Amino acid sequence: MATTADIRTGLIIKLDNSLYSVVEFGQNKTARAAAKVWAKLKGVDNSRSIEHTWNSGDTIYPVRVEKKSFQFLYQDDSGYNFMDKETFEQIVVAESLVDAPQFLKDGDEVAIAINTETELPMAVELPDKIVLKVTYSEPGMKGDTATRTLKPATVEGGATVMVPLFVNEGELIRINTKTGEYIERVKE
Repeated sequence: MATTADIRTGLIIKLDNSLYSVVEFGQNKTARAAAKVWAKLKGVDNSRSIEHTWNSGDTIYPVRVEKKSFQFLYQDDSGYNFMDKETFEQIVVAESLVDAPQFLKDGDEVAIAINTETELPMAVELPDKIVLKVTYSEPGMKGDTATRTLKPATVEGGATVMVPLFVNEGELIRINTKTGEYIERVKE
């Protein structure tokens, strides 16, 4: 069994019959009392975020998770369909498990975390940065550049991203999938 000394960021643990991912953790040591270990936890199988505190040395129950590479195929009424790149098996994942579904396009490669005990998908993670084509954007006004002025642009998949005035329709841009922010233009 694992103890609180084994806690690390990204670890998935079972707590109160639910699965949680460790977002942040730390220790509180005092001169008189025993050390405490605290963690900010984000629900994997629910949408809750909680903080939990253990006494140092308490037993925790980590869940073995395997990350596999999958390719996004399409979305339909049943959910998002992915294909295992090694075995060519297809799985369907609910939208709530997908990290940033608005940035997915056909053929994208993603990492899916699979619970090895139940063989069920737990989360779909897109790469940190992706390149998408701007499908619609208003033309920028010249001369209004004293500050970092942004305008909305629609990218492949229908997501709206705030971009600088010089970005035009048809250009490729790099986007941070965690924050949804524009990073840079990409040359073809």
